[in-house]
Amino acid sequence: MTPHEQTFELHRPRLLSLAYRMLGTRADAEDAVQDAWLRWRQADPDAIRDATGWLVATVTRLGIDRLRLAQVARTDYVGPWLPEPLVVDDAPGPAGRAEFAEQVSLAFLALLERLGPEQRAAFLLREAFDYDYASIATMLGQSEANCRQMVHRARERLQAGRARFPAVAPERHRQLLERFLEASGSGDRAAIERLLHADARLLSDGGGKATAALRPLHGADRIARLYWAVARRAPARLQRRIGIANGEPAGLQFLDGRLQTVTTIVCDGERIAEIHNQMNPDKLRLH
Repeated sequence: MTPHEQTFELHRPRLLSLAYRMLGTRADAEDAVQDAWLRWRQADPDAIRDATGWLVATVTRLGIDRLRLAQVARTDYVGPWLPEPLVVDDAPGPAGRAEFAEQVSLAFLALLERLGPEQRAAFLLREAFDYDYASIATMLGQSEANCRQMVHRARERLQAGRARFPAVAPERHRQLLERFLEASGSGDRAAIERLLHADARLLSDGGGKATAALRPLHGADRIARLYWAVARRAPARLQRRIGIANGEPAGLQFLDGRLQTVTTIVCDGERIAEIHNQMNPDKLRLH
């Protein structure tokens, strides 16, 4: 391996982390990094003074291009689109938890979908990777003032999306999820309703490849009735347990040993405001 190639491999984890946060799926992130590798391999090493900046800028621009294409493609996506879990474990140990905790939560990735491609890139570069505005401006081909404004507006949009819900202790988050899984698994409508905000929302991503609600479902009563109906038809060999997905508690559902659903929640410590079910088999391949 040449020094030029070694430099890229040294930066690959950081580049994958950025691309995943921008794009929300492992496959898209890996494709973006691979495209960056092809450009890096063809570049003149002597002409690159800042390898890190060059690579991050390249992946950022590739990510923006892919996000624009994805926005068009997702108009034809079957049902709601949710991000893909990067790390799923049904029995994480202490070391594993520390590793998973470095990942972005699925709830936050879903929230990032509120942002436009360049706004999302500017926000991540500033907030997740701690670049200064001069560097962000160079990477995005924008003025520093525009970059500051994009990040400011991104913060406002994201805050509006989570203002109702203060930070919740991980143990309390897990307890609410466990109670919800127990109630939904048994089809206990009353128990499910007690756990949900009256205006709770359910999003299920089946991608047209798994049976899932084609539209967001609103209201505790409607969600409880859905889970009651599903529980009546659930096969006895279905297994449910608590695990970890991207560093946060997740309900994992297995059918004949195969991961079928990853469920995460957004809560305020007392009740659940959102339920996200990732059911698309293309996004549930364990790596």
